[in-house]
Amino acid sequence: MSFDKNDEFYVGYLSEAPAGVAGLIKKVVIALLALAAFIAVLLVVNQSPFYPSLFEFGTYRSFEGVIQEKPYPTLLVKRPGEAGKLPGFSQYYLVSFGKFGAAEAVKGLDGQQVTLEGSLIYRDQQTMIEIVDGSISQVERSNGAAGLSVEGEGQKLGNFTLTGEIVDSKCFLGVMNPGNLKPHKSCAIRCISGGIPPVFAVQDKNGMTNYFLLLSADGQSVNQDVLKLIAEPVKISGDVYQYGNLLVLRADPEKYELM
Repeated sequence: MSFDKNDEFYVGYLSEAPAGVAGLIKKVVIALLALAAFIAVLLVVNQSPFYPSLFEFGTYRSFEGVIQEKPYPTLLVKRPGEAGKLPGFSQYYLVSFGKFGAAEAVKGLDGQQVTLEGSLIYRDQQTMIEIVDGSISQVERSNGAAGLSVEGEGQKLGNFTLTGEIVDSKCFLGVMNPGNLKPHKSCAIRCISGGIPPVFAVQDKNGMTNYFLLLSADGQSVNQDVLKLIAEPVKISGDVYQYGNLLVLRADPEKYELM
């Protein structure tokens, strides 16, 4: 190998590199930066958009309605105007701050009319309120609240076999985005073990998602029974009931099947 006496030689401890070497390095650096920018744009363009869910964090609204403690705490709010074939009220899930359900917050208030403050959580016409601690006040029940109740087992719609994913309703409806699948599994386990209502998210053939509140066959909580099945594809066969505007799937959790 021979060297020309005019060949450039770079010495690391010198303050400047030879012009030829410096020019080559600049071209390589610019090319790498351009490639990195291109890859970043490509990843953003091809990433699935976030689902249009909502959590009004830090925004507190006032609500008035009737507390329904079972099967999970909800607030029944009278619909304005004529409801037609729809229930005469909207039904909002109630949860407490953090990873906790609202069972303790509404204990003893079943059937009572109250005012409360909270932040809305919303997705696909499924609405939840995160209650501000200490904001629930019992008020005199008005004539307009006379029909605000969900009696007995609700209306039975039939027996179905459904395949979907068990999610924690609070995060999935809007607190986290996305709030499902494996990346959210550990958070969902903590939420459901803390009393957040477990919901079965089922996609139909048109890609629309239907939501079923999960209960045991005898209408009891299944929170502690579903922890090992969260964020997994699951098949459940059971009876579907309608409580107001909520769909409820009642089935023995020991018969849930991993797909």
